[in-house]
Amino acid sequence: MVNKKILFGFSIFLVLAVVVSFGAGILTGRSTVEPKTIFGVLNPEEGKPNEVDFSLFWDAWAKLQENFVDKSAFDYQEMLYGAISGMTKSLGDPYTIFLSPEEAKQFTEDVNGTFEGIGAEIGIRKGELLIIAPLEGAPAQKAGLRAGDKILKIDDTITSDLTVDEAVNLIRGPKGTEVTLTIFRENSDHPEEIKIKRAAIEVPSLKWELKENNIAYLKLYQFSGNAQYDFRDAVFEIIKSPAKKLILDLRDNTGGYLEVSNDIASWFLEKGQVVVIEDFGNGKQEKYYSRGYAVLSDFPTVVLTNQGTASAAEILAGALRDNRNIKLIGETSFGKGSVQELKDLKDGSYLKITVAKWLTPKGTVLTDKGLEPDIKVEMTNEDYDNNRDPQLDKAIEIIKGL
Repeated sequence: MVNKKILFGFSIFLVLAVVVSFGAGILTGRSTVEPKTIFGVLNPEEGKPNEVDFSLFWDAWAKLQENFVDKSAFDYQEMLYGAISGMTKSLGDPYTIFLSPEEAKQFTEDVNGTFEGIGAEIGIRKGELLIIAPLEGAPAQKAGLRAGDKILKIDDTITSDLTVDEAVNLIRGPKGTEVTLTIFRENSDHPEEIKIKRAAIEVPSLKWELKENNIAYLKLYQFSGNAQYDFRDAVFEIIKSPAKKLILDLRDNTGGYLEVSNDIASWFLEKGQVVVIEDFGNGKQEKYYSRGYAVLSDFPTVVLTNQGTASAAEILAGALRDNRNIKLIGETSFGKGSVQELKDLKDGSYLKITVAKWLTPKGTVLTDKGLEPDIKVEMTNEDYDNNRDPQLDKAIEIIKGL
């Protein structure tokens, strides 16, 4: 059973169960199922059972079969998937989605850090499709895509009505093929078309190097399954080095597994300190605590963030600031403060369901707000064009004084 908490993003399982149980009738062709009224679906606002008249669904199903001009277009399995997708989409949460078996396979590959495409995390904020972050060394980064770029078109398809997953399916593809994104960048005068050649993507966990003789600069790219072990190895290398201070770079880190974020926070925090609060609503909360490795608890540290810092990366940044007053330098983070659980279905498809929201240890809400930096430093177009990094320069300046 798949049940992992993902930080990338129902009380309707009774309805879903009924839809699936009617699968045999759906697959036989014209519907002869007698209209039914389904009882016991709870309205969470009123707290009492509502009646859902499913005869409307079957009436629409039958009329499509009777009247649609192209009978060869009927694929009953895809129609069932479409119905479930529409049900999840109606909730208005871009992170609660249905994944067909093929999409579920692609999602698993993405989380494990290997896939073919352009290598960029995308999302929807305030109804707009945008680049959350290009991945390190991937075609998207090499082509010049940046966190915060709004995607207006994918080849000839306008993105205004696309879900994230529909956009992903259009963008990704076999290595060696090309896709053209029309993007609009803040402070630009006009949209720009960027042609990108797809490639096999393998995302690294992290890298670190020594700066200014005694400052360890650690860039954490993602919270994949291997990241916690790679981070542990890096910590032991750092403490054996001349490093006495640490810059943790979480820019363009779009998240991953909650468990990995909690594990990495434990290298900075004492045992029992709160890393994050999971808020299920209705007054129910669960706290996640540091495991207390604490090897870096005495290291003077600053954290770099930008618009591409999302989800599990925001949790780590918030935990370090709330518990140790560690300064955040750069730009406001993305604001992806919800957690999704994967629920597997009988044919290999998944439901990815938002089950809770995250709060920092001091109760700061992340959703749609993000974390404001303590020291704001923006990157200009000229900085990108000339390979300058004023955010890192400021971090080095600040850490020298600690």
